[in-house]
Amino acid sequence: MPARISRLLLAATASAGAALAVGLVVGGAANTVEIAGLPDAGAVTRWGLPVVKLGADLSAVMTVGLLLMATALLPSTKGLLSPEARRYARMASWAALSWAGTTTLTMLFTLSDLLAVPATGLSGTVIVSFVTTIPQGTMLLLVLILAGCVAGYARGVVSAHGAAGLLAVTLLALLPPVLTGHSASSPNHSMAITGLGLHLVALALWVGGLTAVTVHALRGRADLALAAGRFSRLALWCLVGVAVSGVAGAAARLTEVGQLFSSSYGLLILAKTAALVILGGFGRLHRRHALAALNAGRPRAFIRLAAGEVGVMAAAIGLAVALSRTSPPLTVLPVDLVRDLLGYAMPPELTTARLASLWRLDLFFALLTLAGAAGYAAGVVRLRRRGDSWPLGRSIAWAVGLVLIVVFTQSGIATYAPVLFSVHMIQHMGLAMLAPIFLVLGAPVTLALRALRPAARRGDRGPREWIVSALHSRVAEIVSHPAFAMVVFISGSYALYYTSLFETAMRQPVGHILMNAHFLLSGALFFWVVIGVDPAPRRLPYIAKLGTLMMTMPFHAFFGISMMMMGKSIASSWYDQLARPWGASVLQDQSVAGGMAWAFGEIPTMIVVITIAAQWALSDHRRSRRLDRHADRRGEAELAAYNDYLAGLDRRSQEQ
Repeated sequence: MPARISRLLLAATASAGAALAVGLVVGGAANTVEIAGLPDAGAVTRWGLPVVKLGADLSAVMTVGLLLMATALLPSTKGLLSPEARRYARMASWAALSWAGTTTLTMLFTLSDLLAVPATGLSGTVIVSFVTTIPQGTMLLLVLILAGCVAGYARGVVSAHGAAGLLAVTLLALLPPVLTGHSASSPNHSMAITGLGLHLVALALWVGGLTAVTVHALRGRADLALAAGRFSRLALWCLVGVAVSGVAGAAARLTEVGQLFSSSYGLLILAKTAALVILGGFGRLHRRHALAALNAGRPRAFIRLAAGEVGVMAAAIGLAVALSRTSPPLTVLPVDLVRDLLGYAMPPELTTARLASLWRLDLFFALLTLAGAAGYAAGVVRLRRRGDSWPLGRSIAWAVGLVLIVVFTQSGIATYAPVLFSVHMIQHMGLAMLAPIFLVLGAPVTLALRALRPAARRGDRGPREWIVSALHSRVAEIVSHPAFAMVVFISGSYALYYTSLFETAMRQPVGHILMNAHFLLSGALFFWVVIGVDPAPRRLPYIAKLGTLMMTMPFHAFFGISMMMMGKSIASSWYDQLARPWGASVLQDQSVAGGMAWAFGEIPTMIVVITIAAQWALSDHRRSRRLDRHADRRGEAELAAYNDYLAGLDRRSQEQ
């Protein structure tokens, strides 16, 4: 059996290597480009860098797949991994160790490529300087550290929670190189970074998961049909994620459709697209025939199909590595510092009409709201088909919250937010203090708990059990404490704007995404504690909820006032570089932003106070009705007892 697994892995590696070689030749990265006066690192670096990068990618994919198998595809028992799942976790440890080793070689060859000197000529001082001062080196060092942590901890993990945490760390370790490749230098770097990040995560789960399931089938172990069925449902979403992110990545780097056919970069994209279409066909065959044969006790059909699919997936990874070494088509744009900073040219002077019309796609929040809408709608439909009801008001609240996220992240507000601090403050307050109110009133966790089916096996964990476990965890108990929610909600603004964090976030596309995500999550956490209707580890009395709100809002008012009174501008070098040619000065605009922060708090405060009052009144009404029903039942019981007493007296009188 190990020989069959070895043949599968060798065949997949050969497929990936062949695709890489063809991609390097087609893309031109395999050819020596001699430029007068510039040295060349040599053929060893030119071929060694993509080869070790391919090794790192394959190792990372195997680590993801093996941990996915241990965490979610195989059944667990009361939160503990089965012996078979622990075996896959130990295998993931070796894969992560290979990932760390190939990442180290990638680091050395990358430095050799940047300095155009052979890797053998690098000194320790140069290497240390590379990983501490150059973004590419720092990101690779971060990957190395995370992979090393996974390699160390995976050997002894025994709980499903621990394995899930390691899987999350592994997926996180895929993302640092995204910040320094072609995506970071793309004209639309925000879309490119989001698209590539989603692409890597979806592809790793897809390829790694299928490889792990195929290995499980070749080993002839139990629960193969269960693992394959669970992976099949996940694979469909991975296919969608890979397709959407691939289109977004191509759109961010190519300026016209013709470049797909006229450039080496475009040809490699078409080759990856063809591989994706083939994989979609494999998936259809899996769902229609292979899974049925597997459930009928005939695993050979599944193994043959899965092995072929793994080979195509490995070739797609090889093409992806070749694509990363191929330069996108040169986009000739006029020299524009603002475009380099923002990803788009300076917008015209702000007007109400332009604020409403100059929309720009923020892929991260667009996908987030789309997933939120689709998931919520699917839950409501499942309840209705089952004959259960779901309050219309909650659906409306959820829809309003999603619409507000779209408005604050996709409209002219998002276009002008990096340019005008006052507009940025509108975006901040909207994402932190308005949209979360409606999202928590939509009760998405309650809907998920009602719509999702329990795990088929007692003691196993499906999506519903993971949600219940998270709600009862120590982490949920800590974050649901009102003091913690208050500190996170309040301190974020002070820590962001009164340090260098704001300017750093504005200069990095991923920093801007994380900043807006923090606004949304901190607001959702706070309002979940104050007015949330979803289950929580602790429930505050309504008077305590009102007190928590009243203690928090003055800090926002003070934040706005302090900003109005500041004598120097926040992130001054950022706004000086933009050199906005219209509108008020930076300091005047900052004063307006402070006034907005001060005044904006009145709107959500009023909404929340009304909501608390309504929830309080409704709770009292329900309690009153419950007491009335109890009293009615008690009265009926007492009346029945009294009637029985009278009947007994009547019988005794008749007997006498």
